Amino acid sequence: MASTGVAGRVASTGVVERVADIGRIHRLLVANRGEIAARVIRTCARLGIESVLAASDADLDSLPARLADRVVRLGPAAAAQSYLDPAAVVRAAQAAGVDAVHPGYGFLSENPALARACGAAGLVFVGPAPESLEAVGDKLRARSHALAAGLPVVPGGEAADLAGARAVAAEVGYPLLVKAVGGGGGRGMKLVRAADELAHTLDLAVSEAAAAFGDPRVYLERFVSSGRHVEVQVLGDGTSAVALGDRDCSVQRRYQKLLEEAPAPLLSDVLRAQMADAALALTRHLGYRGLGTVELLVDRERDTFYFLEMNARIQVEHPVTELVTGLDLVAEQLAVAEGLPLRLRQQDVVLTGHAVECRINAEDAAAGFRPSPGRIERVVLPVGEGIRVDTHVQGGSVVPPYYDSLLAKLVVHGRDRDDALARTRAALELLEIVGVTTTAPVHQALLADPEFAAGGVDTAFFERFLAGVH
Repeated sequence: MASTGVAGRVASTGVVERVADIGRIHRLLVANRGEIAARVIRTCARLGIESVLAASDADLDSLPARLADRVVRLGPAAAAQSYLDPAAVVRAAQAAGVDAVHPGYGFLSENPALARACGAAGLVFVGPAPESLEAVGDKLRARSHALAAGLPVVPGGEAADLAGARAVAAEVGYPLLVKAVGGGGGRGMKLVRAADELAHTLDLAVSEAAAAFGDPRVYLERFVSSGRHVEVQVLGDGTSAVALGDRDCSVQRRYQKLLEEAPAPLLSDVLRAQMADAALALTRHLGYRGLGTVELLVDRERDTFYFLEMNARIQVEHPVTELVTGLDLVAEQLAVAEGLPLRLRQQDVVLTGHAVECRINAEDAAAGFRPSPGRIERVVLPVGEGIRVDTHVQGGSVVPPYYDSLLAKLVVHGRDRDDALARTRAALELLEIVGVTTTAPVHQALLADPEFAAGGVDTAFFERFLAGVH
């Protein structure tokens, strides 16, 4: 397929697209699955870039496979032999004759080995340089870079052994979090409420970190009980950087996000500006190229914030930022990956209205959010002004047991937060996914909750919500 490459214009939809024939990416391997694969493929179609989906055996007949221009087999259904195998991804890219690899989120999206393997094979990796991935992928190194860039960090430190952990705990105090150095995305964290829990929790955290991330190192941080999880979306070209607004991701269950909104509600203008400045300072300090998210913990009692981590990839919740900025963040990723300078200045970033995203998972909330794989019999998606649904399922789709349970993201844009919440409630009433149990009813109850409706909830809110305690 002939490609028009990547340059810039503003489409009639208000989404920035890049279409002039000056880019290097003409054929792109999408090395992921699910809704993010479908999302990337749709942007490729709009930009005239040929899309090739690298699919495991479980996904060869998926909706993304039908949307892509071509499909190549990546490997068996098990992720370790397909989506998590850098060599398999590079082999698939070379077999398909692509120019670039988009890793999506999760899997190998923040893996320096894949980025280096792509570079060695003459492929563009749609993501940051390997050095940036290493700088922020190691949470202790990320803390050091944040401090060097002038960002405040949560008090804490590395715990090489129990004695070291006790020393840090004596300085930080309880409760505290034990966090895996190689963790991320809410994984690899354990709460310690008192000194008599430290030894057992530390042993458990070390063994789990080694098994999950191949890195047994952990560190301790003060637990901020009134904390809000707010993140700033950034985009850099290695020299310049822009902040694309913030998102509130405080509605979480066991550190896994369930609902996100942009902009974050009930932040003072001063604090919001300080957080954006901090995110940009870190991005520039790193010489960062690509799309990234600086995650921050807002202490509601002290009206301040701390650096948590930086995610060097596109986020699950990126659509809320797209709806309030009018940008296509995948197109921006591709442009920067081609080596183009930023085509946005900070003054060009204008936020309009409010957006809410509900993650609709194949999970049974009544059974402790147990995954609910199976065949989907029928899907009815809401439509209407301000409604967007990112999904990879339709009637007849099979939800395999091997991967994340995310089925769809219901994303709604409104004039303001109240309007966005009202539209989201109406859209949830219209959504139907029959054949597997989903979390849609949880979102309906959540949006009817007075504490959530008031805005500014902390990360402990959802557990109180489940328990019926406010």
